[in-house]
Amino acid sequence: MSPGRMHVPAPVRDAAIAVGVAVSLVLAGLSGDRPPGGSDLLGLALLASGGLALAVGRRAPVAVLAVTGLCAVGYQAAGYDVPAVAFLFAVFIAMRAGHRTATVIASVAMLAALPLVALVSGSDAGAAFVHARDALELAWLIAAAAAGEALRQAERRAYEAERTREEVAKRRADEERLHLARELHDSLTHQISIIKVQSEVAVHVARRRGEEVPEALLAIQEAGREATRELRATLTALRDDDLTPARGLDHVPELVQGARSIGLDATLTMNGEDGDVPAAVGRTVYRIVQESLTNVARHAGATTAAVTIDCRPDLLTVQVDDDGRAAPDTVPVPGVGLLGMQERVSALGGRLRARARSEGGFTVRVELPVDRTS
Repeated sequence: MSPGRMHVPAPVRDAAIAVGVAVSLVLAGLSGDRPPGGSDLLGLALLASGGLALAVGRRAPVAVLAVTGLCAVGYQAAGYDVPAVAFLFAVFIAMRAGHRTATVIASVAMLAALPLVALVSGSDAGAAFVHARDALELAWLIAAAAAGEALRQAERRAYEAERTREEVAKRRADEERLHLARELHDSLTHQISIIKVQSEVAVHVARRRGEEVPEALLAIQEAGREATRELRATLTALRDDDLTPARGLDHVPELVQGARSIGLDATLTMNGEDGDVPAAVGRTVYRIVQESLTNVARHAGATTAAVTIDCRPDLLTVQVDDDGRAAPDTVPVPGVGLLGMQERVSALGGRLRARARSEGGFTVRVELPVDRTS
């Protein structure tokens, strides 16, 4: 809405149109030949009612279509040869709302009823209808219906276009957010980890030698810890796991089955009871297995993968072994996936080990403490 332009609510607009149509119909009825007796007031009431019914057309288009049609037939029978303008408005409204079948039925009924009523009432409305002087001629009905349908299609296309723009914008925002998370993983996380580890080693060595630890070094140590916590929280927000349905231990078999579907001989062994494992632990287990199997499929050149989950009263262990091309002396290079796993495990106070196996291949082992009272 442009500045200085007043917005008129839809109900107010509908009411104004209804009053305008009603006044026009009544004036048209008063200016023409008026029937004698009590039918005069009845006809005028029907003329006004047909127009005023349009006020609720947006909420009840089919009902208004029926009311305006009956009013038109009624005042024609009362001797008022007035075009059924209100019915044409109702046809437009009903088509715009998508009620095609009801509009066609009502229009056919009106096209058949109005000439018949005019002939029975003895007026010249039947001849007027035949000579295209009646507003309910077929062409007018088609025009009103076509206008309503065209507007409905235009509104639908506008809605779809807006929804598509929103979806594209959301997808781009998600892609940018994930890209930023990956950049933080590869750069800032590594640098902060180095600062944190080096400061903690320096403090440990100083204390072991019995030396006084400088305040600056303690400040660096604390700042490193705080930066790690803040960065972990930022990365969690950037990943925004809540955008996807929560998955846990119950969904791990689906991951293994998915690995089998791409030709990997994957097996799953679950030991112990997992009924009351905390949701956070279950989600982490799912992500660990998911990332491990993804790495096996993409990078390891393996033919088999074994997933073992051991649920103890106070500890849950996850191990993923493969027979890939990793040699016993291979040193794993931490990438985005491995760093992500390490973050998830550390956040729960657990431990992760990723190394080459002596018999060949690679293993990922995670130990997570389980607080079953949480």
